[in-house]
Amino acid sequence: MKIRTKITLSIGLLLTIITLFGYYAAQTTEHIKLNTENILADNYNSIKYAQKMLWAVHHFEEDQALAATTFDENLSLQKRNISENSEKTHTQQLERQYKTYKIERSKENLISLSESINTIILLNGNAIEQKSKSATDIAQEALVLMIFFALLCVIIAIFMLVRIPQALTTPIQKLTEGIIEISNHHYDKKLSFDEKSEFSKVAYSFNNMAQELAQFQQSNMARIISTKQYLEIVINSIDEPIIGLDNQNRILFINHIASSILNISSEKMLGKSALDLALTNDLLRKLVQGINNEVSDAPLKIYADDKESYFDVHYLSLPENSGIVIMLNNITRFKELDKAKTNFISIISHELKAPISAIMTSLPLLNDSRIGPINEKQSALAQSISEHCDCLLSISSELLKMTQVEAGVLQLRPKITKPIELINYAIGATRVLADRFNCHIEIEYPETIDKLFVDSEKIAWVITNLLSNAIHYSSDNSRIIIGVKQLEHNIDIYIKDFGKGIDPRYHKTIFDRYFRVPGTKVQGSGLGLAISKDFLEAHGGSIRIESEIGKGSCFIISLAKA
Repeated sequence: MKIRTKITLSIGLLLTIITLFGYYAAQTTEHIKLNTENILADNYNSIKYAQKMLWAVHHFEEDQALAATTFDENLSLQKRNISENSEKTHTQQLERQYKTYKIERSKENLISLSESINTIILLNGNAIEQKSKSATDIAQEALVLMIFFALLCVIIAIFMLVRIPQALTTPIQKLTEGIIEISNHHYDKKLSFDEKSEFSKVAYSFNNMAQELAQFQQSNMARIISTKQYLEIVINSIDEPIIGLDNQNRILFINHIASSILNISSEKMLGKSALDLALTNDLLRKLVQGINNEVSDAPLKIYADDKESYFDVHYLSLPENSGIVIMLNNITRFKELDKAKTNFISIISHELKAPISAIMTSLPLLNDSRIGPINEKQSALAQSISEHCDCLLSISSELLKMTQVEAGVLQLRPKITKPIELINYAIGATRVLADRFNCHIEIEYPETIDKLFVDSEKIAWVITNLLSNAIHYSSDNSRIIIGVKQLEHNIDIYIKDFGKGIDPRYHKTIFDRYFRVPGTKVQGSGLGLAISKDFLEAHGGSIRIESEIGKGSCFIISLAKA
């Protein structure tokens, strides 16, 4: 039987019983009501009339007129209120006795009247008692039947409460369990219901779905295995280390190159937690830390195959945050080329200093009058040679400093230094240049300022380079401000000019090596700001620029307090 039919029959039966129960209760109540009304309307009124007539009998001698009037009225009412079988006979007898009493007012006749009236009272009293007993019996019978019907309704309700939810929830529970099994890839799960049940079609569809999923899994598994093997071949054919992690940091795949530099076989790593393996492998720990940007962007230095190797690390997120791929790009060859370039520049710069110094030493002899006079063109040529030698010497010096930074041989000799000492050195070093362009240098220095713990020679070179740039890029008769600002943990030294300014597009690239702002007419190597940045970062400091077109530039270097 279908669940819907069960629910309909159960509720229909319960509704029918409740309807019959209500109808019976209404009929019984109406019957008891009628009996009660009959008692009140007939027998009770007869007793009341009789009692008033009995009162009149007792007062005939005292007030004959009132007693007679009362007796006549109640006798008339009693004659119209006959309800019992023998009541009419007794009432007629009472009427005859009353007529006899009016003819002969004797004591015996009064007694007869009283006895007849008492007979009527007794008759109606007995009738009231019988009717009350009958009403009580009917009420008792109704109570029993109503209790029976109530118990029957309760039994049916309990049956519905137990059976109907069970009939509804049992198939749903079986279906839920089946879905859970399917979600766990147990495609052999089958459902079975009565053919007449509403869920028989659901079970049929579910079983078909499970069968199709099982077939699909078999074919899909073969395809996945084939794809996995193909991917393993592709990944292992790549000459760069590759490691794949899921969102739980478990190792999904790793090629032979990666397992080689980690010095762990791939069999011991696949499916394992990279965090656990990183506890005993420094290189893997650095790679895992890099996922959360806990390491710098500097190339990763690895000692493998009896040589130093350098790798750039790249992290590629998989779709929907399902994992991450770590790729290591071997840049050892480029590092070796860069090192060769650095050595070459260092050698060339060093070798250039000797002929440049010889030229600069010989130039004063050309202007010596003891050798002979020179004309204006010769004097201008000598001046030009001197300026170009200064430029070559400056470039050679910058190249040497750059090679020191790149080679990692930059040595710092820090000491306690006042910021004003660095500023005074830079102003003194650029005084001749400032006089040539007629630039006015202003100093902004607070009354109290903390000291610095820096390599004063290198920081002074940075300030001198910035001040020299400000003079070169300023117009004649312009102002240049060099000052110091005290912060909570740092000290800022700023050099501000009022030249044409630098386009914000170049604020980041201006500190790159060999970069020169497009349209710049001032000659230079493009290394000064890059070297300045390297020197400051070696001290744990920084440099930044604030500039707009037409509003000048302000370079700010920030260093920690001593």
